[in-house]
Amino acid sequence: MSDTRKNNLQGARIVKRTLKEIAQLIGGEVVGDANVVITGICGIKEAEEGDITFLANPKYLPLMHHTQASAIITSRDIKESPRPMIRTENPSLAFAKMVGLMAPNEIRHPKGIHPTAIIGKDVVLGKEVAIEPYVVIDDHAVIGDRTVLYMGVYVGHHAKIGEDSLIYPHVTIRERVEIGNRVIIHSGTVIGSDGFGFSTVKGVHHKIPQIGTVVIEDDVEIGANVTIDRARFDKTLIKKGTKIDNLVQIAHNVVVGEHSVIVAQTGISGSTEIGNNVILAGQSGIVGHISIGDNAVIAAQAGVTKSVPPNSCVSGYPAKPHREAKRINACVQRLPELVKTITKLQKRIEELEAKLNFQEPWQVHKKAG
Repeated sequence: MSDTRKNNLQGARIVKRTLKEIAQLIGGEVVGDANVVITGICGIKEAEEGDITFLANPKYLPLMHHTQASAIITSRDIKESPRPMIRTENPSLAFAKMVGLMAPNEIRHPKGIHPTAIIGKDVVLGKEVAIEPYVVIDDHAVIGDRTVLYMGVYVGHHAKIGEDSLIYPHVTIRERVEIGNRVIIHSGTVIGSDGFGFSTVKGVHHKIPQIGTVVIEDDVEIGANVTIDRARFDKTLIKKGTKIDNLVQIAHNVVVGEHSVIVAQTGISGSTEIGNNVILAGQSGIVGHISIGDNAVIAAQAGVTKSVPPNSCVSGYPAKPHREAKRINACVQRLPELVKTITKLQKRIEELEAKLNFQEPWQVHKKAG
């Protein structure tokens, strides 16, 4: 093993297992030598002898013949491999389980309440709550059992955080915000800042009070430096199981359905409703007061200006059905060639017009006669 690999694995506990043992644990089928001993895990390009890797994307199929890995986790569609493999229904999910088996997560979350934490009046703390240095919990807040608040977290008055949640350093959870159970919020995120509401009179912007709240349901994970604004009235709602990447902006009164995925740098304007199992790819932008139907896919950098029906895929700006957008983009890519063609045709037309203009008068009269 190279020095770099040793450094990367330093401190991690690697559990050695045979391919047969791994297949039993992840529910796969071994093709090839089931007694191969696996001592590490790695990507298919970087893998070395003793490693197990995975192949989920068909475009990487040629790498099967070049990888140094001792075994590969694949889909059931793969029939042959130059190396032993474990065939599974979902290689990505199987490999994720594999990581937990081969290199268990040894992160140790803090325990107890640090003396520098500031806890307000009538705060309710559940069993085995952990609070790190310089956390501030305002009056009447509620923190559920086994929830961890890392250094510098702020929890506003009357806010509620459920059980088994994990709030990383420097997260701000504003007043009256409600966080469910098993929620993970990464560093720098702000939940419950004021919605962007102003009334402009004679060129002056007057702030509109934002008196609603934010509700985050169970099993949501929110990335770093995300902002979710409180509602003007009622609530901004993120439903259970949704996963939000880093640097996402969700405006006031937005509703995001269950088990949706919102990728980095996406922006959602106010009062828009996102359905269940929706995917908003990176840097997509959604205008306000529209709806995105269940199971819809919004492609990267799409600008959505009107409602999107369920089970559809849109892309481009303004966003259109993906196949239509691809045809338009194909035409755009041909513009330089089309401009050259048009320029040539214009020149031909000018030459023909010039010939007609230089005809002798008797030729014109002859044609007329």
